[in-house]
Amino acid sequence: MNKSMRDAFGEVMVELGKLNSKVIALTADLGSSIRLNDFAEKFPDRFINVGVAEANMIGLGAGLALESFVPFCTSFAVFVSGRCFDQIRVSVCQNKANVKLVGSHYGFTNAGDGASAQSVEDIALMRSLPGMTVICPADANEVKKAVFKMAEMPGPMYLRLSRAETPLFTPKNAEFAIGKAQVLKTGKKVTVIACGSLVYAALQAAEKVNGEVINLSTVKPLDKETILASVKKTGRVITIEEHSVFGGMGSAVAEFLGQEYPVPIKIIGIPDVFGESARSYEQLLDKYGLNAENIIKAFKG
Repeated sequence: MNKSMRDAFGEVMVELGKLNSKVIALTADLGSSIRLNDFAEKFPDRFINVGVAEANMIGLGAGLALESFVPFCTSFAVFVSGRCFDQIRVSVCQNKANVKLVGSHYGFTNAGDGASAQSVEDIALMRSLPGMTVICPADANEVKKAVFKMAEMPGPMYLRLSRAETPLFTPKNAEFAIGKAQVLKTGKKVTVIACGSLVYAALQAAEKVNGEVINLSTVKPLDKETILASVKKTGRVITIEEHSVFGGMGSAVAEFLGQEYPVPIKIIGIPDVFGESARSYEQLLDKYGLNAENIIKAFKG
């Protein structure tokens, strides 16, 4: 079964809105794309569309957070992370404001709109900011759990959502904790670390290479303990993500292991390019090797 993360986000925001009257949803004219129509209908006094003014949305969100509200500022990942970087840095992070940033349509999942609407660098931007938590759920089930946890925990947070329908494979009753990775499959020959929708590809590949699969749903803070325990057993690491190979999840893992426990590591992701248009999301995944087959090749290489 497949389900879009953005659809799950829209559903959980309505659930959260019923439970917490402090939750406010903000959008920069993309409420429909990020599935906030139901929230807007049920809680019109807690829904703000600022228009095509993303930076202004961040300023509003910071002000609301400082007045004890829980604002979720939503847009495409490429816009909320890049166009608003200065406002996030100064208004949100320097104030430790309780703003929840939501970037949808990450990576190649917005295939038809091309490079200007596809984010290949948002993890790098957000994890570079002091105090920012970066969350990249594996599927729609984890999105719902992550949103509830985000509302409970104070501080700036960034949530990454896929536009495309992707496999729904994590158990609904599985525990989810921000800052904690999950070992989804044990193995002996290689540690395969993945985030987002490519965790499913990692599981497929691991069956062929006796790999241990870690779902790194929180990229920052890094669950160093879980990573280190696995790597000490396997002695080899492959990471895969729908993000640039520069500055993303793989970089975070390499930075940590390079200092604490150096081992051979292969980072699989989007090379030093912008996105591009395609007839389908799957075409771009295949072109750039973001699949189980490429993980298996990396292991054999």
